Amino acid sequence: MRKRFQTLKTLASAAALAVLCLSGARAEDLRAALEALRGADVAILGEVHDNPHHHANQAALLQSLQPKAVVWEMITAEQASRLDAGRLDEAAYTAGQLDWAQSGWPDFSLYAPVFAAAKGARQYGALVPRAEASKALEHGVASYFGAGPAARFGLDRPLPGTEQAAREADQLANHCNAMPEEMLPVLVDFQRLRDAALAAAVDTALEETGGPVAVITGNGHARTDRGLPVYLARARPSLAVISLGQGEGGSISGAFDYVLDSAAVERPDPCLAFKNSG
Repeated sequence: MRKRFQTLKTLASAAALAVLCLSGARAEDLRAALEALRGADVAILGEVHDNPHHHANQAALLQSLQPKAVVWEMITAEQASRLDAGRLDEAAYTAGQLDWAQSGWPDFSLYAPVFAAAKGARQYGALVPRAEASKALEHGVASYFGAGPAARFGLDRPLPGTEQAAREADQLANHCNAMPEEMLPVLVDFQRLRDAALAAAVDTALEETGGPVAVITGNGHARTDRGLPVYLARARPSLAVISLGQGEGGSISGAFDYVLDSAAVERPDPCLAFKNSG
């Protein structure tokens, strides 16, 4: 077990260094990104959660694309059902409806322009409630959907060994090499659960509105090599799905159909919390 963990740490170090891994084209500006996304049944708009440039881009894209439905990583289905689509441009009201201050997400001022741009569309939440996520991780992530739907999205299948190891190494790198080995498979399962939940919400939105659908989510879930697009393709292989990742200063991890770059924002070293707790 110690040897396996050392192997994962080596892979994690490599993953931390290899921050630029792209399979898609660069969208040199917002206009190019918009043209790339036009005509998609599902437009996935990635982000780094605390980057205001990314949210401004998402808002501009939503205003131009005018999707019939918007799926949000940050809110649950129950929260989405409470939203008033006609008042999404009222930031204080919308934040209150979502109890955003207690959500753990970055300040609502970052997301307010995105919600405002979604005004008039039907809103869907894909966030798995904490209690349900804990239960699913205890009993197997496929249990969250039930056998039939889980199989439809491919959540019932274990990952190939090499992919599992690569994902565990990524999780170790993302947690500053400070996460216990036994937690890594749990973190990978949780990521898969969230990807599949996003795919299920998109599936419902398409069924109920006919699309097109836009998805507001972090870059990790927007990845075409392992994120939401993978699970959605299993359920609806004929869909036209285009994923846009948003980089910072030329760097982004993962594969996307297109990448739009913005300036990076200053933020504290995320590993300080792990160092201080040690």
